[in-house]
Amino acid sequence: MIINRILQIIDYKGINRRKFYIETGLSNGFLDKVKDVGASKIEQILRIYPEISPEWLLTGKGHMLENAAFFEYEWGIKMSEIEEPASVYEVTTSKTIKKQFVPVFDVETAAGAVSLFKETNEKPIDYVSIPNLPKCDGAIYVSGDSMYPLLKSGDLIIYKKVSSNIEHIIWGELYLIAIITADLEEFLLLRRIQKSDKGDDWVELVSENSQHHSKEVLLKNIEGLALIKATIRINSTF
Repeated sequence: MIINRILQIIDYKGINRRKFYIETGLSNGFLDKVKDVGASKIEQILRIYPEISPEWLLTGKGHMLENAAFFEYEWGIKMSEIEEPASVYEVTTSKTIKKQFVPVFDVETAAGAVSLFKETNEKPIDYVSIPNLPKCDGAIYVSGDSMYPLLKSGDLIIYKKVSSNIEHIIWGELYLIAIITADLEEFLLLRRIQKSDKGDDWVELVSENSQHHSKEVLLKNIEGLALIKATIRINSTF
């Protein structure tokens, strides 16, 4: 219920109900008198406490705090300290960063596989931080068994977007690949990239799992390419 979430806000702010009523301008005893909170009261609360997530207050989904407030409250980190994803995708030396927060995206809710490689407002579902990691642009969870046993479903892969020009490809390395077919279908694949016998216009996408056959694709059909920089596996949930 919204009333319960308002009580959580009061607890988060470290104030009592009387102080809450004074700050928001709501009448004394308001929380004890009503079960449903009207839109005007919600707007009033969000205006006084802008760090509160409107979605969370209305539905209970997500975190109580917006991203900026969440990092400062939970981790003592300001959003200005978080590295922004790169907009120019070039292969560079792997200089490590002592502290960075990499956005985690939900592929299922993304607006197509290609959206992960474009300048969109795709909202991350979380962030992950690993000390001394090379500069990265995002992370997603693995789905499927094409790269098993190297990777299994549920593993988290952390990637750096790179150019899909053939001279920038590091042969044999593991990549996240967005492909658009002639029928305009979008696919997001996790494969090693090898040279193709068909020539420089083609590449071979190779699985770790012997049950999945290699596939040759035209370079022009690759809409996005990201080099896998790190992986995380949770071996137990208890």
